[in-house]
Parts: sequence; C-alpha cells; structure tokens
Amino acid sequence: MEVVIATPDELARLAAGAIEALLRSRPEAVLGLATGSSPLPVYEELIRLHHEQGLSFARARAFTLDEYVGLPPEHPQRYRNVIDHEIAERVDFSPGAVQGPDGLAGDLPAACAAYEDAIVAAGGVDLQILGIGTDGHVGFNEPGSSLASRTRIKTLTEQTRADNARFFGGQLDQVPQHCLTQGLATIMAARHIVLIATGRGKADAVHQFVEGPVSAMWPATILQHHPHVTALVDGAAAGRLQLADYFRSTYAAKPVWQGL
Repeated sequence: MEVVIATPDELARLAAGAIEALLRSRPEAVLGLATGSSPLPVYEELIRLHHEQGLSFARARAFTLDEYVGLPPEHPQRYRNVIDHEIAERVDFSPGAVQGPDGLAGDLPAACAAYEDAIVAAGGVDLQILGIGTDGHVGFNEPGSSLASRTRIKTLTEQTRADNARFFGGQLDQVPQHCLTQGLATIMAARHIVLIATGRGKADAVHQFVEGPVSAMWPATILQHHPHVTALVDGAAAGRLQLADYFRSTYAAKPVWQGL
C-alpha cells in the first residue's frame, strides 16, 4: 500500500491523473466510481481534463459501488442519478457505459448476481475509486461484513445513516435502511484501488485501515491484502497515523516515472 499525504486539491489531481494516464494508455478501460463527498474533487478535475485537454471516456466503461434500495427512479439521492449528475453526463461516456446495481429490482439477489456477472463480462475493474466511512466501511460494507463478500443487500448502520442524512436534508428517517453494494471481495478484484479520505473525522478510520489489524470490524483493512492500493489522505485524515513522517518521506523520494 502506498500512502500519500497532501492537500485535498493535490489529492484530487493525483487521483484524476491516475485515471487520465489509464484512459490515455487504454481508452477502453473499466472504471469503478464511488459516490459521497470524497470523490467529488476528483470528478471535477476529470471534467476539467475532458473539456480542456480532450480526455475522452467514449470507449471506457464504469461500474458504481452501491445503490439505495427502494428510492424512486427520479430521486436526486438515488446513486445512479448522483453519478450521472457528478460525472457521467458531464463527460462523453457512451450510452449504457455506466452501470449500477438495481435497487428497484423485484428480485434483489438475482440483480446482485447479474451485477457481478456484468463486471466479470466487462473484464473486471481496472481502477476503483473509493472513499471510507468514519466506521471504516467501503462501499456499503458495514463493520462485520464478510471479507469474502460479493454484491448483495445490506442493512445500513445507524452511524452510516446519520452520516448520510446531510444528503437528505438532515432527515434521518428519509435515509433508506437497505442498500445493494459490491462486496469486499468484489472490490478486491479491481486491479488498482485509489482510496481518498479527507478531514479529521476520517482519522480513526484511516489509522485502522493503514496501520490496524485486518478485521471485519474495520472493513477497509482487507485492502492491506491488495497488491496495488493507493491511499490519498490529507493532513487531517492522516492525524493518527504513526508512520505519517515515513509516508511523507517515502513519497518525496519516489521516482516520478512510477506514477501511482
């Protein structure tokens, strides 16, 4: 795992730069897209690169991490609508190139299996963008999730619902109780994972994710077993890292040609 500690703006440029390098070398690459506040600056930078430097998504495909169960198709917080608004409709993805789990399916287990099959049929995810919850969840894999889990229905914890209430006008009772999410094993199948965390509120989760023991109680810790993870964190989110100085010196000495 590589840990980079920088300002939020620098982190966004680094993550977007990794995606840009991938798409320019492999225009048909498969991306994994996350919702939430952490990826937003990355998406804004990708949109800028698209408009100002001709970065194209026309041959790329993308899969989203998760979806609420039961939100109507027009609901602004339905994650498919969020991804469309944040990036998909603002660049040149081809129609149908961005897919997400179907939170309105009549048979949710079958929809989850079909989503897994679609990712495999696309050749797997080349680069997955992730955020991390204050309790260490990635996607909607809450504490206690199986480290071998695949796309499935999950019940959201009260902490996650409280964290997400800000997207529902601060009304906790409007946040769905269930979701569909890629499992931890599904996420681990991506070839490169870029996790972004900013703010003091993420410091405990980042500490556990990077330096803690691998445990289902902190689901993100499974990423320690992945061969290519990049953790992009700002100074506040890195506030509890015991090895912060080492991470800073390692990145400062990194050869430019290595990239992320």
